[in-house]
Amino acid sequence: MLDEALEGLYTRYARKRPVSERRHADAAAYLPSGTTRSVLDFAPFPFAVEAAWGCRLRDVDGHEYLDYLGDYSVGLAGHNPQAVRAAVESVLESGWSFGAVAPEEAEVARQLCERYESMNLVRFTSSGTEANLAAISLAGKWSGHSTVLAFDGGYHGGFLSFSRDGSSLNVPFDAVICDYNDLESVTSAFRTHHGRFACVLLEPMLGSGGRIPGDPAFLRGIRNLCDEYGVPLVFDEVQTSRMSLGGAQSVLGIKPDLTTLGKYIGGGFGFGAVGGRHDIMRLLNRTNKPHFDHSGTFNNNRFSMAAASAMLSRVLTAERLDELLQRGERLRKQADGLLRGQGFQATGWGSLISIHPVDREIRCAADTAGGDRRRVQFLFHELLERGVYIGKSGFVTLSLAQDEQTDQIFLHALEGALQAAAAHGI
Repeated sequence: MLDEALEGLYTRYARKRPVSERRHADAAAYLPSGTTRSVLDFAPFPFAVEAAWGCRLRDVDGHEYLDYLGDYSVGLAGHNPQAVRAAVESVLESGWSFGAVAPEEAEVARQLCERYESMNLVRFTSSGTEANLAAISLAGKWSGHSTVLAFDGGYHGGFLSFSRDGSSLNVPFDAVICDYNDLESVTSAFRTHHGRFACVLLEPMLGSGGRIPGDPAFLRGIRNLCDEYGVPLVFDEVQTSRMSLGGAQSVLGIKPDLTTLGKYIGGGFGFGAVGGRHDIMRLLNRTNKPHFDHSGTFNNNRFSMAAASAMLSRVLTAERLDELLQRGERLRKQADGLLRGQGFQATGWGSLISIHPVDREIRCAADTAGGDRRRVQFLFHELLERGVYIGKSGFVTLSLAQDEQTDQIFLHALEGALQAAAAHGI
């Protein structure tokens, strides 16, 4: 019955999007699956966007959507924000890609170090993936070890997915995988593999693994274990840094040894950063002995640096981030109230939410197993039909361009999608 209902949704979707369908077919001749981001590939084919503004998208077939995906948290400021646009226009006037120091990079570094207490020094990359690769490598050089302690469901970029299903294209780091929110599994790993760990790589909230918040006692327990065993703690705050001016670590009161950032800070342009303790970061200082080179053509890309400077100085104020967190908490609770009635639930923290097709308690990635993901696909397509765009896996991400009124539109669409699911016995 569910497969039949989905086929009906696919047919309806395709009938309304002939231009996207034709473009996707053309792209598939040159791109595997017709896209270059696996997360954007959904059945029967993804729509192509021709314009975006605020929290709205318009596809090539003329359909408009209320955007509650926010490019998987990149679009915190919304589409085409004025402050970023002005910064980028100034770069267009004066030139870019110099092969030399960009005038904005020191200012961006200063602002980040002032925001994040754990950052004594910072280094830029062109993505969060690269930031996490750099953090692991730095921690390994500092510690003299090579094994990463990571978590099932942990996603730290396109080549750093530690899910036990092993279906991702990963770099060959040796890893010991523990269970999220299970301090005993981490304690056991430290005892068993004593002297092997380069670092613990941890998200304060499991992001792509289901937006599952870390229990504060679990996170503090890991900090204590890292102190006891002398292992650097890396907080991947590529997503959770939006929780406050100083990131999730500020809210939690936990100071990591290294922090990685990315996504929204670049205002929609490629951006990543790793920062932390002076004694670890100074390994990149050419006057230090030893020192290690770290290069990257786009590490100080002028578009990214100018956009990041605008975001940090003009957009991402403490007040706006606090308001966004509180609005997200309200929306998740309201959505969860609707979802629970039909065997779904909403997890998350602040402006980052995920919809799951299970109603049992979720504390780790394994708790999401067994749910029929096709049910989420059904909701995804029914929401598209109602003009609301979320992630195909149930990701919902708030932005500063939305407000209480758009939240009500989202909730009304979700209620309608759930009613359609009930009508099909889903």
